[in-house]
Amino acid sequence: MAQNLKTKTDRLTRPERLEAFQPLSGMVVPRFAGISTFMRLPYLAPTEAPGRIDIALLGIPFDGATTNRPGTRLGPRQVREASSLMRFVNYGTLVAPYDLCACADIGDVPVNPIDVQDTLRRIEAEVSYLHQGGVVPLSIGGDHIVSYPILRALGSNQPLGLIHVDAHSDTGDTFFGGQKLTHGTPFRRAIEDGVLDPGRMVQIGIRGTMYSADERQWALDQGIRIIDMEEVVEKGVPYAIAEARRVVGMAPTYFTFDIDSIDPAFAPGTGTPEIGGFTSREALQLVRGFRHLNLVGADMVEVSPPLDQSGGTALVGASIAFELLCLLAESRFERGEGRSNAAGA
Repeated sequence: MAQNLKTKTDRLTRPERLEAFQPLSGMVVPRFAGISTFMRLPYLAPTEAPGRIDIALLGIPFDGATTNRPGTRLGPRQVREASSLMRFVNYGTLVAPYDLCACADIGDVPVNPIDVQDTLRRIEAEVSYLHQGGVVPLSIGGDHIVSYPILRALGSNQPLGLIHVDAHSDTGDTFFGGQKLTHGTPFRRAIEDGVLDPGRMVQIGIRGTMYSADERQWALDQGIRIIDMEEVVEKGVPYAIAEARRVVGMAPTYFTFDIDSIDPAFAPGTGTPEIGGFTSREALQLVRGFRHLNLVGADMVEVSPPLDQSGGTALVGASIAFELLCLLAESRFERGEGRSNAAGA
C-alpha cells in the first residue's frame, strides 16, 4: 500500500499531494467502518514519509517506564479508534489542517516492551529520521518518558523551548533505588542532555502531592516557569496562555500534553490521576491559545484504556491530538513549509 502511494505521489505537485493525503470522509465511508488510523488519514510507511508529507502522526505504545498503574501501551490503538470522530475543520479556530499540510499516519514505533533504553533508542532513531527529512512529528503515547527521546532528536542542534501541560512536573531525578528513566524524569534528563532550554520551558497545571519539596525547587532553580493549577484558577486560562507565550517566544518550541492535566472527572483513564485539574473545555481553550508559535513537534501522552473502559478518556485524547495537529499545521504553513510552497516537494 505504501509503495503504491509512493508511486502515485512521486509525480504530483504539492496541492495535488495534499489531496492525496486527505482523511477518509465520513460522508463517503461511515466513521465506524474502514481501517483505523489517526484522524482516518492514509497510512504511510515511515521510510516513505520524507518528501511526501509534512506532518507524521505516530503511535508510541509503551508503558515500561510507568511507576504506578500501567496500560498506556494500549493508548495509541484506542486513540486511533476515537479519532474517527474528528472531522476536517477546527470549529473554534477554523483551521483546516489538511488544507495546509500533507499528513499521514506512519504507524507505531517498534518498541521493546521489556527494555526502556532500547525503546528510547528506537524512538529517537525514528524521530531523527523524520526530522532530518523535514517531517514534523505528532506522537501519541505511551507514558511520558517518550517525550525524552523525541526532544533528543529534535533538539540535537539547538535546545528547544517547551510548553508542558501536566499535573506533574516530571523533573524528578531517580526512582526505586536509582532508576533515572521513568515517566517522572523525562524533562530533567532532557535538560541535562542540553536539548531542552529550561529558560524557555513553561509548565501549566501542575498540582497534587509530592514526595519532597525539592522536586519543585529543582525545576525552579533551573529557570523553569511553573504556572501551577492554583495560579491558573486565580488568574485564569487566558493569563496562563499569555505568560506561556512570553516564556517560549518565537524560537523553536515543542508541545507536550499529558492527559492527566485534565481532571479525572473528564479523563479518568490515566495512570496517575490528580483531582482539581482542567475541564475538557478549559483544555481546548488552553491549547487553542498557542497558535502562531514556532512549533516543531508535539505529543499527547498517558491515555490508559484499561482504566476507562467507556473510551471517554481516549476521546479527550483524540480531541487534544487534533488541536495539536491544527497548531502544527498552521505553524508549519506560516514558516513557508506548507501549501504556500506550491510547486513540487
